[in-house]
Amino acid sequence: MIKNIGSYLVLSLTICFLVVGSIYMNKSVKEKNYTSPRYAFNNEVPGVVSQDNLFPIHEIQPPFSPTLGKSFVGFKEALGFKESGGDYFTVNTFGYLGKYQFGKETLKLIGIYNPVHFLSNPELQEKAFIANAERNKWVLRKDIKRFSGKVINGTKITESGILAAAHLAGPGNVKKYLRSYGADGFSDAYGTSISYYIKKFSGYDTSKIEPNKRAKVKHSA
Repeated sequence: MIKNIGSYLVLSLTICFLVVGSIYMNKSVKEKNYTSPRYAFNNEVPGVVSQDNLFPIHEIQPPFSPTLGKSFVGFKEALGFKESGGDYFTVNTFGYLGKYQFGKETLKLIGIYNPVHFLSNPELQEKAFIANAERNKWVLRKDIKRFSGKVINGTKITESGILAAAHLAGPGNVKKYLRSYGADGFSDAYGTSISYYIKKFSGYDTSKIEPNKRAKVKHSA
């Protein structure tokens, strides 16, 4: 009888050990494999995580299509990717809309008065990008001619860099930057500067953009 009780006790302890061990192993595996869906970690020392080493996953993913090169489509897509990760349906913390992060006042300038419809319509967003670039190119036409090829703050000025900076900061702020030879700068609410955009988007072919003082988006019937 005592022998049987001892056998049952050993068997019970063995089962408990196996159950507890299984739970611990499953928990360890789940914790080890967990990765935040929004952030990736870039740590030089394994296991050490700080706020300085957190950054959005889309910033470390490879370029959307390196074959686009310095073409106009390459310019447009690179700018859209930098603005929003190429997401047509996003709204940032300051209320800027869509793939190219348009403000509502800028949309009004090019004939768009319904931001909800704009956000849900990728085709309209692409038309808005073209119209806004045409308007900016007209406003900055003299500055493009005057400053293209010159070097400001260590960066060669190009038409595409100027147009990208105008998309970021507005053509008026780009004028101030160029005419002050970089002394009068501008950064958006996230700290992105005119000089950064001029450098990042330099050398693209933007000859397809025609300067147009009254550029408006033509809505489909």
